[in-house]
Amino acid sequence: MSNRREYEIAFVGLKAGIHEFNYRVDDKFFESYQEQDFRKADAQVKLKLEKNNGFMQLRFEIGGQAEVTCDRCNNDLPFQLFDEFTVTVKLTDDAEQANENEEDPDVFYISRGESHLDVKDWIYEFVNLSIPMQKTCTYENMDGPYCNQEVRELLSRMRPEEEKKNDVWKGLEKFKDLDTTQEP
Repeated sequence: MSNRREYEIAFVGLKAGIHEFNYRVDDKFFESYQEQDFRKADAQVKLKLEKNNGFMQLRFEIGGQAEVTCDRCNNDLPFQLFDEFTVTVKLTDDAEQANENEEDPDVFYISRGESHLDVKDWIYEFVNLSIPMQKTCTYENMDGPYCNQEVRELLSRMRPEEEKKNDVWKGLEKFKDLDTTQEP
């Protein structure tokens, strides 16, 4: 099957009910898109398509792993992908108009005359959304097995020392708890 057609589902020939599709995506899949925040992707996408009269419910389950760069120490980290996304596809007479007016990003309209549904862009988007914005070794100690020890030591030395108390206000402490309702 050609790469272009691999992600197209001919939904017209499907009976009403649940149908399952499985896709495996790797770095080659992402080559046609812009640069990614990850590399060495090996993701499995399980798509459950529930066909109903007038609409389809698509549930994408993303699993697998990818390699990301730690935001703190700049080391490569393996990251487990796991997420679920749902899209509702509705059939309508004027799909372009309906998509422009739709405020819910999880609802998509296609023309009643369509026979195929291309899920490639959704797979791309959902794998990207499975990667968190902040990617770090560990949150508290930065002592994970993938942490760059040299950077860890450098960041520890750069940590600001505890602030010394400013003695300018020392004499004013005695006025802190005075009751303002006392008369002189």
